[in-house]
This record gives sequence, structure tokens and C-alpha cells, in this order.
Amino acid sequence: MKSVRHWIGGALTGGDGRTGEVFNPATGEVSGHVALASAEEVDAAVAAAVAAFPAWRDASLTKRTQVLFRFRELMVAHRDELAALISAEHGKVHSDALGEVARGLEVVEFACGIPHLLKGGFSEGVSTRVDSYSIRQPLGVVAGVTPFNFPAMVPMWMFPIAIACGNAFVLKPSERDPSASLLMARLWQEAGLPDGVFNVVQGDKVAVDRLLEHPDVRAVSFVGSTPIARYVYETGTAHGKRVQALGGAKNHMLVLPDADLDLVADSAVSAGFGSAGERCMAISVVLAVDPVGDELVEKIKERVAKLVIGPGDDPEAEMGPLVTRQHRDKVASYLDLGVEEGAKLVVDGRESALLGGGKASEAPGFWLGPTVLDHVPAGSRVHTEEIFGPVLSIVRVPSYEEGVRIINDGEYGNGTAIFTNDGGAARRFQNEVEVGMIGINVPIPVPMAFYSFGGWKASLFGDTHVHGAEGVHFYTRGKVVTSRWLDPSHGGVNLGFPTNG
Repeated sequence: MKSVRHWIGGALTGGDGRTGEVFNPATGEVSGHVALASAEEVDAAVAAAVAAFPAWRDASLTKRTQVLFRFRELMVAHRDELAALISAEHGKVHSDALGEVARGLEVVEFACGIPHLLKGGFSEGVSTRVDSYSIRQPLGVVAGVTPFNFPAMVPMWMFPIAIACGNAFVLKPSERDPSASLLMARLWQEAGLPDGVFNVVQGDKVAVDRLLEHPDVRAVSFVGSTPIARYVYETGTAHGKRVQALGGAKNHMLVLPDADLDLVADSAVSAGFGSAGERCMAISVVLAVDPVGDELVEKIKERVAKLVIGPGDDPEAEMGPLVTRQHRDKVASYLDLGVEEGAKLVVDGRESALLGGGKASEAPGFWLGPTVLDHVPAGSRVHTEEIFGPVLSIVRVPSYEEGVRIINDGEYGNGTAIFTNDGGAARRFQNEVEVGMIGINVPIPVPMAFYSFGGWKASLFGDTHVHGAEGVHFYTRGKVVTSRWLDPSHGGVNLGFPTNG
């Protein structure tokens, strides 16, 4: 049985104190144990980062870029190994895990352009023989706290840019699927990153709280649920840190009557049930504008019936289990709740057939198949609460205007989509909807790495999104330098107030 430890100062360490269990979600069996860091172990990781920071800050942009390019090549070479670790501990199928790695690598590739991204401005002759220019410099030691649903991609939203900018990084991954973090640490070392620039502390709230309180940690990035995002933001800022905390979501797809319903059905099933719905950008609500609802639900049911559900390491499987038994049980509780609230359960994921035989509700492991609830009342708990599982709610609406109102009245503002062939309606939607990331006939509008990821309202705490140009600004701070180089003939004292002339 494997033991997952910390990576501090370029070496595996710790594991002698508290530990947690790591499960194989497909079988429900314990596959290993993970160290849960003490405050002292967090302090050791931060100390290693503090010691490594000055030399890395002073490393040339050329040197940093060379390390990043090498890391990218090693990640590509080991992507199957990394995807296998993700499948074994998270449960998502191998192809989905490979897609996660690929999307994370886009940020690494973006960070390889750091010499261009850190260029400042220069103004010559702002006053007599005076020049002004701007520069951006790293913060120091920064930390990332990342969720279980993307154990490779979400950390890669953070650390490639932070490290490229010259910072030292401490990662606290989810204790539910911690092994991917150690493979990435080893590849950083092989790529030539100096020891201590990238560190991993496994753990739970003890580790998170210490990072939020530690005086040498300058900034914290977080992705997770809204209640924890709010806690991280308030605690971190109270200790003088720069914080970006991305929270939960309840993403809607608005379907207008002129939309291609085959495209809509394909998109709703793909975006609702990929990664077993454990995505902050999953579509969990379809707002069907009359009169398309009945036809659309039939098309969705046809596609759901053909989905292949099985273990992540089975190449035939299209959807795997949920991450833990507790989470599976919580998600499954919404099926009965939806019926109690007046919805119609048209596909029951508890009855889904699994590869190898049996159905989800009777199999070992943390299984729940794709579920569809129709005629979900707007404003009900099933409609408004973040379920974070394979439950797709169909809400019938009479008009475009009512659909937009429902979206804008929601607590969250992460992602949304509209499906239509009317360019005017799409343009109006992108202007009126109060959401940070919008898809037009695109069901999961996750931006490319050179744009920034983040939502509005209760989906984001702080004013900076991750990766892209905003990521570079988050991990750096600006200076403006005003310089004068006197010619040998100049001299004299002038006590008057300085003016530009």
C-alpha cells in the first residue's frame, strides 16, 4: 500500500505524524495513506521556499524559460503516467484525465513566454534628462490550495506562472488524490528547477490555516467550494496576503427555440456528465425555452442511455465513479429531493448499468450514473444548490428574458452558455448576463491559457482571475523608476519644489 508524503526542498519527507486514507473510487477500497502536514512541516516547506527564492528571483529570464520548456517536455513524456494516477485516485476515465493534463499544459506553454509577459514600459525625457520606466518583480513565496476534481490542471493554473515570474511556490493539493503533485514535483527537479522553488505539503485544514497565517507567504491562490473560498479570502487578507479564491458554480445553458437540438443534446450530456459532473464548469441546468423542452429531453435521454459507465482504467468507460462515498451519497440525496420539490425523475443514475455487470446502487465503489430531472421548479434547491455530480436539471422557461433573469438571480456567476442560431440574441446575451465566462454554442467555456479564468458574484473572492495576463499580475508587483543621469557640467542646489519642465 502506497504512502504519499511531502516534497520539501527537493526531497520526499514527513509522513510520521497524522495520515489520511486514499481510496480507489471504483472499488471503494483504501489504496494508500497520505501524510497530513503539521504546522511545523508547513513551516519547513515555507522555509525551503524562502531560502530558494533569492537565487531564483535573480535567475535570468532565459534560464527560467529553459527550465519551463524542459518541464513541459517532461510532462508530455509522462502524461500517461500522470493520467493513470488521476484515474486511480479521482476516478475519472483515462481519456478525461489526459484532457485535464493537456489543458494544464496550455498554461505551462503560456508561461514559457514570460520574457514577453514581464516587459515593462519606458518613457524617455519625461523631464530634463529624466527617464521613467516600469518593471514587475516577483512577490516572494506564494502558495496554492487546490481541489480534488482536477489534481493536475488546477495546480498548473497557478505554479507555472508563479515560478516563471520568479517566485517560490508551496502547493497544498487535495488529500483525496495527492499523488499527481509528487510526480509533478519530481519532473520539476528533473527539468532543472532549483530545490526549494517548488514544494508540496499534503494535508488538511491544519496545513491550509498555517499557509494563510504564515508571515513569509505573500499570496495564496485557491480553487474550491464557495464557503471555503470565502474563508480563505477573509483569513488570508486578514493576515496581509494577496488572495485569489475561486468558489463554486451553478452553470446554466439557455436553449432558444431556433437552436440545433441535436447539438444541444450532445453538448448538455457532454458538459453535464463528463468527469461525473465533478467540474466547476459543468452544465448542471438546462433552461429550455418553450416549446423545445419535450423534444430536447427525449434527445438527452437517448444519449444518456448509450453512455458507458465503468472504472477509469477501462478503455471502454466514458464516465467513472465519484470521488468519495460521502460525496456520492450527498449527490444521490438530491434525486429524492428533486422529486419532493416537484421535478420528474426521467433518468435515475442509481439504476445505471456498469461495465462488467450490476447497477450503480449495488456495486462496490462510489457509483452514481447520469441522472436527468425534468420540470425542475425554478428556485428549488435542486435548481439553485451546487450538487457537483452527474445530475442534470431541466427547467422550462417561457422566454429568453425569463431565462436571463433566472441566471442573473442566481448566487453564482462562474460559467454559462447560450445555444441559438440568432447572432443578435447571442450578442444580447453576452452583454446582459452577469457571469464571468460565457459560451455561445460552446457548452464549457473554459478560456484558453492566454485569457484568464474566473467568475463573478459568489464564484470569485478577490479581484484577480487565474492564469493569463491577470495571473502574471497576481504573482508580481509593479515598480516605477524615475532616473536622472547628470552630465558633468550640471551642479548647484535648488531648494524649490521640483517641477517638470
